[in-house]
Amino acid sequence: MNQHTVKAYGDELSQLAAEIARMGGLAESQVNDAIDSVARRDVALARSVIERDTRLDQLQRDIERKATRMIALRQPVASDLRRALSAMKLATDLERTGDLAKGIAKRALILAEGEPIQPLTRSIERMGRLVATRLHEVLNAFTAGELDGALAVWNTDDEVDEHYNALFRELLTYMMGDPRTITACTHLLFMAKNLERIGDHATNIAETVHYEITGDEIAGERPRAAAPAGPDDLQTH
Repeated sequence: MNQHTVKAYGDELSQLAAEIARMGGLAESQVNDAIDSVARRDVALARSVIERDTRLDQLQRDIERKATRMIALRQPVASDLRRALSAMKLATDLERTGDLAKGIAKRALILAEGEPIQPLTRSIERMGRLVATRLHEVLNAFTAGELDGALAVWNTDDEVDEHYNALFRELLTYMMGDPRTITACTHLLFMAKNLERIGDHATNIAETVHYEITGDEIAGERPRAAAPAGPDDLQTH
């Protein structure tokens, strides 16, 4: 491999990392804006989140195409192969994060048409800020190639689960106490589940960063809080 080829190869890997960082920034913005649209009952912001989701979809396709082409043509090995494979995995998690943020924004539009339920909206916002922080921290760990930062996010996965469990119980209490809140609380319940899943994607990203840096999977089971029945179990669509 001559010097020119080596430089071109290195540029391709750097470009992949830059596109993942860009995609991460967009996904983070989508999550924060979706949470804000709920907290502020901001219809315009919710619609903006929904419309912007196509940018993440396109970036995922571009990253997967470039990584696949690199693997086919360059036949990378060891750490270079891990970087290419990790780029595809990270793009998938970020695209799904965007989908979940879009789902929150869609339900924010519906909630904005009804009477506000401030205590519950604030609970969703608190959980959302925690999840957004985890996503921000793990994306910083990826950008800096920082193993400890990725492990810190992985080790706190159960905090998001605990917030979800507490919010689930709070929503059930409201629904039982006042049946008129059932529709709004059901939408909030799905929002909470979406946030919990975004937390899972942040943990997936932490595992991918660990693999890219070390070549090994993280040993042991993810820390998890015991979960109650979720929206999928209730079949309330």
